Amino acid sequence: MVALYQHDLTGRPLAETLGANASLMTRALAHAAADRADELDAVIDQHAHGWSVQRIQPLERSIMRVALIEMLHPDVTPADTPIPAEGAIEEAVESAKTFCASEAAGFVNGVLAAVLREVRDNARIR
Repeated sequence: MVALYQHDLTGRPLAETLGANASLMTRALAHAAADRADELDAVIDQHAHGWSVQRIQPLERSIMRVALIEMLHPDVTPADTPIPAEGAIEEAVESAKTFCASEAAGFVNGVLAAVLREVRDNARIR
C-alpha cells in the first residue's frame, strides 16, 4: 500500500517503490491496483458520496484501491484462498487508522462497505 502510494504520488515505477524484499503477494496487489487504477477510482468515486476521487487523500485512495483489488479481483493474488471481503475491509480500516488522519478510517470503512453491499446485491461477492 505504501509502495502504491509512493508510485501514485511521485510517478516512480513500482519496481523502485516496492523494494527488493517485497513479498509476491505485495507485488501482485500493488501491480494489480496500479494497472486497474482507473477502474478502481471509478468504483471509489461512485461510492464516496460527496467526494470526488481527486479530493481523497492519495494514501487513503491507495488503501482503498488495494482493498478493492482483494474484494473485486481475488484472482490476481497468489494466495490459495482469496481474502474474504470483510478481511480486506478490516485491513484497510486498520491501515487508515495507522497511517492517515483520524477521520480516514470511518471514511474508508464507509466507502468499502458500500461497495461490498452493492456487489453482494449483484452477486459478485459472497
